[in-house]
Amino acid sequence: MGATVAGQLVVEGVYLFEDTCNVYVLVRDRQAILIDFGSGAVLDHLADFGVDTVTDVLLTHHHRDQGQGLPRAVEEGIRIWVPPVERDLFDRVDDHWQQRTLYNYYDLRQDRFSLIEPVQVTGSVPEYRTYRFGRFEVTTVPTPGHTLGSVSYLVEIGGRRVAFTGDLIYGPGQVWSLAATQWSYSGMEGAQHTVLSLYELARREPTLLLPSHGLPMDDPRTAFDLLETRLRTFIDSRRDTAWNPRAMYDEPFEVISPHLLRNKTSFGTTYALLSDTGNALFIDFGYDMSVGFPVGSDRSSRRPWLPSLAVLRRDFGVDRVEVAMPTHYHDDHVAGFNLLREVEGTEIWCERSVAEVIAEPSRYDLPCLWYDPVSVDRVLETEKPVRWHEYELTCYPLPGHTRYAVAIVVDVDGRRVIATGDQQTTTWEPGIKTELLNLQYKNRFRTGDFIASAKLYQSLSLDLMISGHWRPRSVDQAYLDMLLTKAEQVDEMHRELLPLSDVDFGAEGIGAWIRPYQARAAAGKPTRVQVEALNPFPDEQEVTIGLVVPSGWSCTPAESAAVVAGKSTITFDFDVTPPPGQTCRRARLAADLTVGGRRFGQHAEALVDVR
Repeated sequence: MGATVAGQLVVEGVYLFEDTCNVYVLVRDRQAILIDFGSGAVLDHLADFGVDTVTDVLLTHHHRDQGQGLPRAVEEGIRIWVPPVERDLFDRVDDHWQQRTLYNYYDLRQDRFSLIEPVQVTGSVPEYRTYRFGRFEVTTVPTPGHTLGSVSYLVEIGGRRVAFTGDLIYGPGQVWSLAATQWSYSGMEGAQHTVLSLYELARREPTLLLPSHGLPMDDPRTAFDLLETRLRTFIDSRRDTAWNPRAMYDEPFEVISPHLLRNKTSFGTTYALLSDTGNALFIDFGYDMSVGFPVGSDRSSRRPWLPSLAVLRRDFGVDRVEVAMPTHYHDDHVAGFNLLREVEGTEIWCERSVAEVIAEPSRYDLPCLWYDPVSVDRVLETEKPVRWHEYELTCYPLPGHTRYAVAIVVDVDGRRVIATGDQQTTTWEPGIKTELLNLQYKNRFRTGDFIASAKLYQSLSLDLMISGHWRPRSVDQAYLDMLLTKAEQVDEMHRELLPLSDVDFGAEGIGAWIRPYQARAAAGKPTRVQVEALNPFPDEQEVTIGLVVPSGWSCTPAESAAVVAGKSTITFDFDVTPPPGQTCRRARLAADLTVGGRRFGQHAEALVDVR
């Protein structure tokens, strides 16, 4: 296809307007939608395209050259739709600018190539689904690479399947930026994801590619193949071993037994339990088809997507992922749950304590929380079996790695299988394999937790253990005895190192917790917070909490006290009120703890946004 000029027709009903990026104008009945927006200058040329009204703008990614003119779209009343992973980089980008690390950073994403000021958006585009924007049916496909949250749009128009690919590809064998694909220090994640995204688009058989920079491409297969070849050469030049993305994409599942599959590409590991009804049940579902992450922890640094589901259907006859169950609340085990529900209609079944965390993560001060609430369709009780088609699954408390975790036990293909999440880890040094208990204090670890879990294993007559990051292993008595011995050693070391006989705040060393940890309040209106407080002594004592609030705020009551049994907790309610007219971000509260006349100070804090 020859060179284009600003405003040239590229296929029936689609015009290319050259700006800070290619802006595509899709026209039908004198109405238009736009793919990307550039500086907004396209609005001065609508008559050239036979357009009276622009109804919607769809962004392929968050970079400024795609959308620096979006405030003009807002002024014109045009609906703005953005990739879901990157929404915060549009309507909350001021928070991003305030939080982004500027010194000693190793996060190399081009996330500072974001808008200078926030812009109001209408919503997020629905990934993997077709939605009507204006007069066009548009399918959104996640295509990470240029940015982690990038998407491409497929539209049937003019007798062709047109793919608007953003900056995934510039031209045959070329990308607009290699630097954009380096997401972490020395990392190659973006380049690797680009290759996988090319597979995702090729599977959908577009006949015309329209990139954000570069010329239209009417031979997508040749363009993709050449880019894959060059990127793989580049990637392999920076690795000790050759990378095989085709095998990763085409064969993500390892067959453990005829009805149990392990996703080798996911982080953490997803297991698929297959029913003869054609349905599947997932145990954990975090990040599918993962080659690595940026070192950042903001919302735009984590992408769930679903490329392995096509293989489930093709190779294993799965019609639907009907149910997903988490072993614990960590993001790498639940990040994909909402996407599964939206795309597959998947129900989330979850044990009660884990369900409370994932449904309201802002209440908790815990590591590895997923950003968005996950609604639970069926709350499960521990040690009460539940039926899913021909299987019976039972959740058991599994404290240790985190207080909010369960083991999931099910009989599959003649073996009793236990899913243990991240309870144990395996490390490798040259020639040495080491089994470790996965101890993380901030996950609410308590002495005795690993012993309780090791004794649970001993009681269940297990055959196979499947975990969140390591290969399945057969269970024998020697292994179970080793886990119990290690658990007992952990407890003994804590008893030796901590003054638990004097003041027992447990291994975590904390005596108070404020919930919600992240709260939102309205100026001049009370907001309820709760403080859980611990009596760390063996005998009954009076426990007192004084809630500390910012200057000018009120708190009712200012202090609460009650007599509490030894080694037990109590929860107090407080109403805090910011002064009228105040707005602020992350105002601090603190809970000052006194037990039996001994003052321990401000053991807990919480953060309040006032809008």
